[in-house]
Amino acid sequence: MPKDENFLKANNARHLWHPMAHPADSQKNPPTIITGGKGVRITDVDGHEVVDGVGGLWNVNLGYSCEPIKAAISAQLDRLPYYSIFRGTSNDCVIELSEDLKDFFAPDGLTRAFYTSGGSDSVETALRLSRQYHKIRGEAGRTKFLSLKKGYHGTHFGGASVNGNANFRTAYEPLLAGCHHIPAPYTYRNPFNESDPAKLAQLCLQALEDEIAFQGAGTIAAFIMEPVLGAGGVIPPHASFMPGVAEICRKNGILLIADEVITAFGRTGAWSGSRLWGVQPDFMCTAKAITNGYFPFGAVMIAEHVAETFEKDETGRAAIGHGYTYSGHPVGAAAAIACLAETKRLNVAENAAARGAELFTGAQALMDRYDVIGDVRGGHGLMIAIELVSDRATKAAPDKPVPAKVQATAYEAGAMVRVSGPNIILSPGLVLTSDDVQVILSALDAGLRAV
Repeated sequence: MPKDENFLKANNARHLWHPMAHPADSQKNPPTIITGGKGVRITDVDGHEVVDGVGGLWNVNLGYSCEPIKAAISAQLDRLPYYSIFRGTSNDCVIELSEDLKDFFAPDGLTRAFYTSGGSDSVETALRLSRQYHKIRGEAGRTKFLSLKKGYHGTHFGGASVNGNANFRTAYEPLLAGCHHIPAPYTYRNPFNESDPAKLAQLCLQALEDEIAFQGAGTIAAFIMEPVLGAGGVIPPHASFMPGVAEICRKNGILLIADEVITAFGRTGAWSGSRLWGVQPDFMCTAKAITNGYFPFGAVMIAEHVAETFEKDETGRAAIGHGYTYSGHPVGAAAAIACLAETKRLNVAENAAARGAELFTGAQALMDRYDVIGDVRGGHGLMIAIELVSDRATKAAPDKPVPAKVQATAYEAGAMVRVSGPNIILSPGLVLTSDDVQVILSALDAGLRAV
């Protein structure tokens, strides 16, 4: 039985360290204790119910009470709670899931899956396999990685090395050598002082070509990017950008890794972020919504031509010396099968596009009323960021307590929102209703009014 309210409050943050937080700060300002969830609403230890505008952590696309996934997990625990898929063994669920994913990602040109325990694992896997791909082909010198400043690719040493945000890098340096970054197509803040998204995209593409020329194309294994940058502040590129990246990569023999840990399975209003921009990547990293957050699970999807290079190898270089104890976990695979079926049945991509448009429009209206908002970004499904400033003219960052006060007041007014630096980030579940959108906007209004 769960401990009582007094026990939970007395021991909150005393014996655990929270990710992405200073341990002392968590003890000084105890985290909100969530004890229940249903639909897109969560309830805390005091019984306060709010709309979850964060969607767990970009992952609870189908809400907190998706019965088909819960039933699949329960049934699989009764039948086979675990077995490894390392060489020589497999399980029925992971075979079935692989066929389902092959069909789902067919428009993206992806036909094979390598299973992981989550998003950081998926990024690590794609980075490793991309290096191995070039070694199989006799280009062992292709070891470097390129990525975007402001990009986020998880917390392993590989992912941290290609991350484009110092907050996730500095404390852990030195990181992996050979990782280089180009400017992100971030219209609100960029080194070119360019406010036209199309022109900025071209400038960033030119920076990519310049960096490739400087490093030497024959030294670069892969370019990794999010189709819409998420944790970096919801930065959607111009429609020309990702296709331009793909063309430059193809021209130079560089693999393209689409980090879709956030954007896959409907979040952008398309079934994948790559599909949103009309691009077929060589690898796609997925996790999060693959099981709706109900089980730690992920998959790296692999393009047919990459798969053929591995499968037709006769040198022995294609033997994969990589994997996780929980790769292809049968309970996770069962959850993913049920989740994918429900994701398609509900057509959540269509709802994400419609509700996302309402939320984006509402956030823009808030900007008209509150000078503390410097920029509103989104327009592609349920991914919205509201960037706060102390002065619109200079774009100076707000005082540190300001975003936190917006968040706290919004929570009291009925919605959980997320703070990331100066940004208020919204990534609610994809089963959100129009009424839920209005609750989030009303709560944000209260939060902004408070500052």
